[in-house]
Parts: sequence; C-alpha cells; structure tokens
Amino acid sequence: MGGGFSPGPGRRHSRRNGRAPMAEINVTPLVDVMLVLLAIFMVTAPLLAAGVKVELPESRAEALPQAAQQVTLTMTADGRMWLDQDELAPGELPDRLAQAVEASGGKPPQLTLRADKALPYGDVMVAMGEVNRAGVTSIALVTDSSVSAP
Repeated sequence: MGGGFSPGPGRRHSRRNGRAPMAEINVTPLVDVMLVLLAIFMVTAPLLAAGVKVELPESRAEALPQAAQQVTLTMTADGRMWLDQDELAPGELPDRLAQAVEASGGKPPQLTLRADKALPYGDVMVAMGEVNRAGVTSIALVTDSSVSAP
C-alpha cells in the first residue's frame, strides 16, 4: 500500500504543484475599463467641438441632426468672429466662406452659427447676410438647453 496521495479518477497532474491549468479569462475588468473610457469620451467629445466660450441664448427647439459638410461660425460678445477654430480678421468672413464652399466641391456646407446672447442683433444679421452672399444657404442657430415657454 502506498502512503502517497492520489488524485481522484479523471484528474490529471499538469504541473508539479498539482494545480490544473486555468482555461478561462476574466473579462470583467476589461469591460469596466472600456465603459469608463466610453463615458469619458462621451462627455468630452461635445466640448472639443466648440472651442470658443460664448454665452448662447436659450431655446426650447429640438436639436438638428449633424450634417456631413459643416462649418461653425462663432461670434463673441466683443464682436470677434471665429470660423471653426480660426479667428477671422474684420472683413475676412466672405473670403473664408468662399474657400469653404470650394473645399466642399462647390456644394455649400451647412453653417452652424454660435452667437453670444450679449451681441447686438444687427451684428448677427450682418454676419448672416455675408454668409448668404457667399452662397451658404443652410444656417443652423445654436442655443443652450430648453427653457420654459414664454
């Protein structure tokens, strides 16, 4: 009679210490990390699209779907203008919009207008007239989240 320990039937020794190899991979930590990264990107992505800080007026209108060819015109309270991330010199807007139309293959892109609520209405209308003269006819006005009805 042997005094040694023998594993039960069907068990094999694969290592010296008697442990069987682990055949599963625990993916729970990977899923947790990916969900955290997804949440971070979902929160930061809208902030990356708008680089210039303006105080937008509020509205109860529904958001429009994003267009493929889109440029953003931002007007700050002190009267400065930005086309996407580039600041425009006074009078430079028509030329830059014409370049944007050419870059999109002659088809005018959709323009998203972000104007500070402290900006005079007339200044916004002058900019919209220049946009229209450049051939851009699709203009979306950006506002903050909904407010109560007047």
